Amino acid sequence: MPAYIDLRGHQIYNYEWDQDGEALVLLHGGLSKTSSWDYLMVPPFEDQFHIFAYDRAGHGFTGDRAGSLHFEFQAQEAIAYLEDVVKEPAHLIGYSDGGIIALLVAIKRPELVKSIVAIGANFHYSAPLSDFSEAFVSEEDQAEYNLISPDAPHTLLEKIVRMNQIWKTEPDIAIDDLASIQCPVLVMAGDDDVIKHEHTIALYEALPLGQLAILPGTSHGLVKEKPALMVAIISQFLEDLTYPVTRQPIRRTNNQQV
Repeated sequence: MPAYIDLRGHQIYNYEWDQDGEALVLLHGGLSKTSSWDYLMVPPFEDQFHIFAYDRAGHGFTGDRAGSLHFEFQAQEAIAYLEDVVKEPAHLIGYSDGGIIALLVAIKRPELVKSIVAIGANFHYSAPLSDFSEAFVSEEDQAEYNLISPDAPHTLLEKIVRMNQIWKTEPDIAIDDLASIQCPVLVMAGDDDVIKHEHTIALYEALPLGQLAILPGTSHGLVKEKPALMVAIISQFLEDLTYPVTRQPIRRTNNQQV
């Protein structure tokens, strides 16, 4: 059952599903929350993995903190969560901003990460095709926010404005840092994703143990547009994390494991 826990002096909303398998942590998208996608991601994996998730500071049921929307803050928060709550190396499945955080954690603390699924993630702020210039709150979103967030109602619009500004200058991850990630990484995106295709491919090609999946007929919302296809690809990836050996290796020729 979800519940508030103390994470180094701050109350975060935590989720944990009982199972004795390897740890798997879900990292939700930016300005989103765990409950926006756990109903899609937990059922296919809960029999095999011990699943954890949490609403990041300033998101969902978790209150805001100074600087909490910046990626460096969120990466450090994820590291603290892995150390204090999960307490073992984990598989990370991150959507959008959650995927960025997963990559940052693997760069900063590789011993905490067994594998990564990065869905609709980018490593540089120049990648999105949107300029994030408009801050808008629907009546439905405001009503939900008023019910679940410990922060004042007016802060929803303020958070959107803050996040839009951050997305114009973050993330900024160096290719060399991506190349240092030594765990298997599945890079996923929609064929009509807001992230430029060339950027997604550059991310994949920078990763020594990278794999790439572009889902047909989907956008940045591929998680909800074709969940069965997405889950099938992730399941196959997690079932066999060994380095792919293909019949006609081209991109993997220079880093085939022996």
